[in-house]
Amino acid sequence: MTANVEELVIGILGGTGDQGRGLAYRFARAGHRVIIGSRSLERAQSAAAELNQTLRDDSVDGMTNADTSVRADVVIAAIPWEGHADLLGSLAAELAGKIVIDCVNPLGFDAKGAYALPVAEGSAAQQAAAVLTASTVVAAFHHVSAKLLLDAEVNSVDLDVLVLGDDREATDLVQALATRIPGVRGVYAGRLRNAGQIEALTANLVSVNRRYKAHAGLRVTDI
Repeated sequence: MTANVEELVIGILGGTGDQGRGLAYRFARAGHRVIIGSRSLERAQSAAAELNQTLRDDSVDGMTNADTSVRADVVIAAIPWEGHADLLGSLAAELAGKIVIDCVNPLGFDAKGAYALPVAEGSAAQQAAAVLTASTVVAAFHHVSAKLLLDAEVNSVDLDVLVLGDDREATDLVQALATRIPGVRGVYAGRLRNAGQIEALTANLVSVNRRYKAHAGLRVTDI
């Protein structure tokens, strides 16, 4: 892997969804090569072409999830919670030796709104670590609004990204990567075992955003 954060090729599994496309757009806009991954090569290439049109360059590629995992230096899992373990498990060989950033929020929705779903391993990130035993899993980017990320008129996404993991070099790298998005600060927030409450907090932010018609994020004070 390249030692310079600015030179990292970033792969995004589930890159055709709103969150994945939003992160792809922001990192490409910051100067990174980005690969959008999908089960469908056609969907991945279509999403990449759409982003390249907005960016007015060709910094985003579309590939299958497997090829994305091989070609990228760092991989972000922005996939639906349903099938999370199965998809990551199927890519264990391709993701071996890499940092995998899990931003998946296991949430349910009913008439009362969003709520956190129980996860046997404790969190989606811990589940990822359980199936990707040869990878280094870091939890981050849970609370970033996809709408803000995708809005080309938003130049600064003003929030903190909470970063959790058990490997100091990996969490330092992900914190630095977060700051590549203007307005964003990466904040270390503990070991991976604490990822459950970070993921669950997304349900509270959904409630905030619905009540106030906002796209709220988080800021940590006094640091």
